[in-house]
Amino acid sequence: MDHFFWYCIVQCYIFDEGWVCPGFWCSSFRLYTFLPLHFYTSHFPYLRAMRIAVNTRLLLANRMEGIGRFTHEVAQRLVARRPADEFIFLFDRPFDDRYVYSPQVRPLVVPPPARHPLLWYLWFEAAVPYVLGRQRADVFLSMDGYCALRTTVPTVLVTHDIAHVHYPDQIPGLARQYYDYFVPRYLKKADQIVTVSEFCRQDIHQHYHLPLDKISVAGNAVAPAFRPFSVAEQALTRQCYSAGAPYFFYLGAVHPRKNLPRLIAAFDRFKTASGAAVKLLVGGRFAWQTGAVQAAYDAAAYRSDIHFLGYVPDEELPALVGAALALTYVSLFEGFGVPVLEALHAEVPVLTSDRSSLPEVAGPAALLVDPENVSAIAQGLHRLYLEPELRAQLVEKGRQQRAQFTWEKATDVVEAALIKVTAGG
Repeated sequence: MDHFFWYCIVQCYIFDEGWVCPGFWCSSFRLYTFLPLHFYTSHFPYLRAMRIAVNTRLLLANRMEGIGRFTHEVAQRLVARRPADEFIFLFDRPFDDRYVYSPQVRPLVVPPPARHPLLWYLWFEAAVPYVLGRQRADVFLSMDGYCALRTTVPTVLVTHDIAHVHYPDQIPGLARQYYDYFVPRYLKKADQIVTVSEFCRQDIHQHYHLPLDKISVAGNAVAPAFRPFSVAEQALTRQCYSAGAPYFFYLGAVHPRKNLPRLIAAFDRFKTASGAAVKLLVGGRFAWQTGAVQAAYDAAAYRSDIHFLGYVPDEELPALVGAALALTYVSLFEGFGVPVLEALHAEVPVLTSDRSSLPEVAGPAALLVDPENVSAIAQGLHRLYLEPELRAQLVEKGRQQRAQFTWEKATDVVEAALIKVTAGG
C-alpha cells in the first residue's frame, strides 16, 4: 500500500560540529537538509536548557505570607524537576540562603526594595526589564501578580485575585490607583496567566474579557505540618494560647475584606446566647484600615475573650489550627482561602463564607454562611459548638476534599505554562 501513501518522519542528528540534520523519510527517497544548531535553539528554546527568571521578592524569611508560600513551594519543585535549566531568582533585598534551592539557582539582588507603588513601578518597569535583557532570560515567571511591561521576554504571570475590582474602597488610595492602571495591562501583557481557583479564572475572564485558554488554574496546597493533633497536643496548645479554654480561630491579615468586625460581633452574640467558656483567637498582622476592627472589639461585651496574636510564625501555625474548636473564616472575598485548606488537613471544622472562591475550596467540608449577616455567623458558631455530629461530618468530608489540592498539581500547571510560552503557544 505504500505506493498510495507518502509519509515522513522527522529525525534529528546532532553532529560534533554543531549542525542539525533533519532527515525526511518517505517510501521512495531520503532528503537531508543542514541548518546550524543555534538556528533551532534560538527559535525553539524548549529544545535546549532554558534560563528561567523568577520573581522571588516575596520569599521573606520569618515573614512569609500566602503569595510567598506559593512562590516557595512551586519554585523549589520547578528547580528539582528541571535540573538542566538555569534559574535566576530576582530578589529586591538581601535574601536567605535557604531559598537558593540548588547550584542551578543564581540569586540576584535587584534594587530598589519594591514595597510601595512608586517602587513597584521602578522595580518592574526599569530594574527587572534591564536584568531580563542583560541575563538573556528565555522566560519570566512572576508569581505575585505583577510583571514587566517593558520587556519582550515571554512571561507567565500568576494572579491570585482581582479583589481591587470588587472592593476598591478597601484598598489604600495610591495602591488602588496602581492596581487600576497596571493590573489590566499586566494581564494583557502576559503570554500565559495562572490563577489559584476556577472562581478567579472566570472572574478574570469576565472582567477583562481575556480568552479562557490563556488562563489556567493552579490551586494552593499546604505544608505537611498541618495534620491532626492528638488530644494531649491540643491541650498543650490551648494551655499556651487560651488558658486551656476551647477557641475559635481566625487566621489571616487584619484588613476590611477579612470581615473581622462582623466576626467579632457574631462571637459576642454567641457568647451572650450560650454563655460558653470559648475564646476567639485572631492570628495575623494588622494590615490597613483596621479602625473598624478596633471599634468592634471595644464594643464587644466579651472582649476579654478575644485575643489578637499578631503575626504567627510558621512553626506555631499548625498547632494553633489543629487545636481549634473550629476555623472561623468569613471573609468577604478570597481568591483561594488557604486557611480553609489548612484546617481541612488538620481535621478541624470550618465556618466560612458562601461566596467567591471559598465554596470551591471548602466543598462540602465546611459550614457556609452569608458573611454580611452577623446573625448567620453567630448561628454557625453556635452549631459548631453544640453539634459534635456536625463537626464529625465536616471533618470526614474534608478528608476527600483536601486531596484535590497538592503542590505537585500546582507545579504541573505552572510548568506547562512555561513550556507553552517558550514553545510559541
